[in-house]
Amino acid sequence: MQSSGDLLADRRYAYAKSAFDEEDWEAAADLARQALELAPGFAPAWFLLGEACQKLAERDETSRDEAVAAFSAARRFDPDDGLGAGVRLALLGAEEPRRAMSAAYVRSLFDEYAIRFDRHLRQSLAYRGPELLHDAVRRASSRILRPFRFDLMLDLGCGTGLAAEVFRPQCRRIAGVDLSPAMARKAEAKGIYDEVEIGELLPWLEAWPEGAADLVLAADVFVYLADLAPVFAAAARALDREGLFAFTVQHHGGDGIILGEDQRYAHGEAHLRSLAAASSLDPVILERVSTRQDRGQDVPGLLLVLAR
Repeated sequence: MQSSGDLLADRRYAYAKSAFDEEDWEAAADLARQALELAPGFAPAWFLLGEACQKLAERDETSRDEAVAAFSAARRFDPDDGLGAGVRLALLGAEEPRRAMSAAYVRSLFDEYAIRFDRHLRQSLAYRGPELLHDAVRRASSRILRPFRFDLMLDLGCGTGLAAEVFRPQCRRIAGVDLSPAMARKAEAKGIYDEVEIGELLPWLEAWPEGAADLVLAADVFVYLADLAPVFAAAARALDREGLFAFTVQHHGGDGIILGEDQRYAHGEAHLRSLAAASSLDPVILERVSTRQDRGQDVPGLLLVLAR
């Protein structure tokens, strides 16, 4: 647990966390306020107060303003926003959704998730994104009369390497990038990558020479990115003449981009088609799929394979 530097404040914060876990929102909020009286700059306590007030706002709208104020304070005392206060503010209508999700938040989220990532994704969420992408890329290769073989695959947001495991037989080289050091270390330990880098996917992708790759893959990564236009442009530049750009997204019925209650971005089909056209990428496959479940229900998604 992070420390405020004040033992009594830390104790109040721990009590507040316990109350929150027991769904006693009033007690959690009150204990978080007590912690903040002792340590006014303690960002986790501000965030917890925001969470408790957000829950209370579901039945008492007056708590919404306190939730907004608390999340705003959490972000002020945590400028990189590793706690994800921006996302909560967006869901409360107090922040522009496209700017809500920080790299520090995504990094922190997956550093904590890494130890149980593969098991939870495969067993609890019935995750099947890599297999769906593999089949779609195979079919796309057949449609455009190119071999189902790749000299270099660039794996964006590679995680622990679940997609690379499936694509390894078809690829001479695979390079991956991930924001989370813990996830990247797990991917590297599997021995399926030729190289793995820790960092943001866009600068990494832009650094590759023009035409360097013949497959760019993004398996369920774009749920953490709002603006995909620069990624499409960078992928088009990195691909050779017969290269493919294959990815999955969460989908919503309208157009544009939304930030859902699950704290992930969903992209509209017309918006994705427009981005592809702007980057001179042609859709070979565009299908409605579900790559995972949430509480036993399939999460709506799209799978696209675009050709250079």
